[in-house]
Amino acid sequence: MHDQPQRLLIIDDDDMFCHVMQRAMTRRGFDVEVANDAEQALMLAHRQQPDIATLDLKLEHSSGLKLLPELLDVVPDCRVVVLTGYSSIATAVEAIKLGAVNYLCKPADADEILAALDKQDGDPNTELADNPPSINRVTWEHIQKVLQEHDGNISATARALGMHRRTLQRKLQKRPVRR
Repeated sequence: MHDQPQRLLIIDDDDMFCHVMQRAMTRRGFDVEVANDAEQALMLAHRQQPDIATLDLKLEHSSGLKLLPELLDVVPDCRVVVLTGYSSIATAVEAIKLGAVNYLCKPADADEILAALDKQDGDPNTELADNPPSINRVTWEHIQKVLQEHDGNISATARALGMHRRTLQRKLQKRPVRR
């Protein structure tokens, strides 16, 4: 592997996501820097020369698609995974054309991000879903993932999800939703 830890740059304007991801990746042995906007990201990229990066597609004052080529101009060998809560086929295709190595829908955890960074080739045997999960199932899975990222802390999870703590507690008391 490497003599020194791999350098990771997290570019996202969601402070909670950055905090959780920075902690998770530091625990996995990465040297992590966080940028909340394009200007800060380019400054850190010049200074840190990251090996890998995560880039949020929708930053508060700019687009990750606009930042991606600028980032790769600064650090051409950086492997970038684009993350988004607003996924579409068009943006996925553009991100790959602009140099991203992969594209993930949020919520994505540290293991999913690392798997996306390590994946070199496409998989022709990828299963095609016959029917998508229900919106209730997607909601349930998202709540569970965010709850896990916050070590079971209901208040922190409710803040991250932008909902009232009691509303979250009521949702958690219900049985898991079937597909």
